[in-house]
Formats: sequence, C-alpha cells, structure tokens
Amino acid sequence: MLTRKKLLLLLILICCLANGVLAQRMDIWIVRHGEKDKSDPEDSNPALSAEGRTRAEDLAVHLKGIKFNVAFSTPFKRTHQILEPLVKKNKIDIKDYRNTAVLADDILKNYIGKTIIIAGHSNTILEIIEAFGLKRPIERVTEEDYNYLFHIILNGDQRKVEIDKYGEKSG
Repeated sequence: MLTRKKLLLLLILICCLANGVLAQRMDIWIVRHGEKDKSDPEDSNPALSAEGRTRAEDLAVHLKGIKFNVAFSTPFKRTHQILEPLVKKNKIDIKDYRNTAVLADDILKNYIGKTIIIAGHSNTILEIIEAFGLKRPIERVTEEDYNYLFHIILNGDQRKVEIDKYGEKSG
C-alpha cells in the first residue's frame, strides 16, 4: 500500500518526467542539395556533379560530431545524394517528403527530442524554416548558393535558427 509520502514522491516524479518530455530539445538541420550535373539540359532529375559529390562529403565532415536520428529529402537524386555520406555514417534511411508544411507537422508530432537533417532546394529551404514558425534568416537563396546550412533549435517555447556555411564557396 502506498503511503502519502510515497504517493507524493511518485506524483513529483511523474510531473518531472512529463515536463522533461514536453521540453525536449529538437535540432533540425536544413541544407540545399549540392551542385547538379548540367550536362543534359533535358534531364529533370539530374544527379550531383563531381563538385556536388565533394560538397556532400564536405557536409558529412562539417557535421561529423552530430548524431542524426532521421533524414528527410525531396524525392530527387541530388537531394538524396547530398545526404548519402551522412546517412551512411549515422546508419539511417532517407524519408521522402513533398510538402514543407506537412513535413514540419510530421516532425513536430513524431520526432520530438530527435536530431534531424533535411535536404531541399533553393526555393524550398527557406519555406521549411517558415513552416517551423520562424522568420527567414536571409531574404533568398539563389541558384548559385550551395553552401548554406541552417540549424533550427526548438527547445520548449524557444525557437531559433542559426546560419552556417560549409565546404567551398559556391557561386
């Protein structure tokens, strides 16, 4: 039979655990695919060029100290390929997404406390940041910008986005 003291301690423990779950930090990294192979202008799904594959390796080196739990990518070769060295190192699979709002909703519901990497395109990576309720940290990402790396930190009610660059300068 539980005494009042034991019951009180049990309630305090449950409250502490519940508070810990609700306030778990989530780290979301967002990157654009690397340079694409432009040798066939008719190819609507080109792979990364040699420069883009080097950028994928540079990304893995830049983020080498981070353990990712899940990776998301649009269903294009180049977005998958920018993540391949990271997912191989972390022994995770890439999950495809098509809609940035649906992606953000899925992550916020199902990946609390996880560390996530997302690959997108010049016209979607800033939309992803907005889908998490943050302002765009820069006005735009051009077709020549390949080295931006955005880091969203969600910790309870606190939300922020940091900008970094990796690899060789693009453009």
